[in-house]
Amino acid sequence: MTRLSFLDLVPVAEGSSLRSALAGAADIAAHCDALGYHRYWVAEHHGMPGIGGAATSVVLAHVGHATSRIRIGSGGIMLPNHAPLQIAEQFGTLDALFPGRIDLGLGRAPGSDQRVAKAMRRTLHSDPNAFPRDVMELQAYFAGDPDFGFIATPGAGANVEMWILGSSTFGAQLAAALGLPYGFASHFAPGQMDQAIAIYREHFRPSEFLAEPRVMVGYNIFAADDQAEAEYLATSMQQAFVALRTGQPGKLKPPVRNYADTLAPPVRAMLDDVLAVTSVGTPDRVAADLSAFIARTQADEIIVTSQIFDHQARKRSTAIAAEAFAVATEGVGAGA
Repeated sequence: MTRLSFLDLVPVAEGSSLRSALAGAADIAAHCDALGYHRYWVAEHHGMPGIGGAATSVVLAHVGHATSRIRIGSGGIMLPNHAPLQIAEQFGTLDALFPGRIDLGLGRAPGSDQRVAKAMRRTLHSDPNAFPRDVMELQAYFAGDPDFGFIATPGAGANVEMWILGSSTFGAQLAAALGLPYGFASHFAPGQMDQAIAIYREHFRPSEFLAEPRVMVGYNIFAADDQAEAEYLATSMQQAFVALRTGQPGKLKPPVRNYADTLAPPVRAMLDDVLAVTSVGTPDRVAADLSAFIARTQADEIIVTSQIFDHQARKRSTAIAAEAFAVATEGVGAGA
């Protein structure tokens, strides 16, 4: 059974505020809950004016109260920024608030530039190979390992579903070795997607957490009832990537007609590369694109993201994505 989930960057739109973005996060999470999405995840980023999910666990507590069924979690927590004990406490608290609904996706990137990373961690002299050790330490806190000499409270005994996330083959190898589910960030770094999925499946070792490999892949969808309107909506995300790659991140900008036509060829090529795993269009177009992508990856789960300036247009795109997913997976097994 292939499932559909939603990844939220909690976009802060130009002319708007973080308060409005957080209200929008709760609203879109409730919308996904009603539409039958399986999970709603928030990504940790820092020092980016257009992304409001830096305090990820706090945002999850906020959206948890706006939802009732959907799983909520991190996509992901950037573990090098945190002591594993702090994450065990935070997600143990979330599990106590919303039992049986909490996911913990873990990544090893900083989610920021070097200046912000230093401010987060106080030092950049940490061991780059510490991520696997930190993941296992975190698992031990949830297991209530007595060797620490204390019990993580909250944390010990929490029913948190842990995932390893990545945009290269490193995460695939780690997830396979630990017997954990694996999510690939193909929505912005599709280059090694096929290779990483193959490595994960080939080397997966069953564990107490998971008997068989489970793969989630990221996918951008900008959907509308009209093709031209969908292409128009997608330009806010295009502008955001150009701003980020040129060192000028800002709030999410309003869409611009024919934006890509104004770009120099190298910049347009960059956009084509980072947004290669994207569907822009009408319900029929999105359904066809999703069907082809699922056939290519054989993914167990598709996690959709969409940076759209207008909140109501974003909600409509999310609804179209759910409808298109149902069409794309009809007869092959799909669900929440």
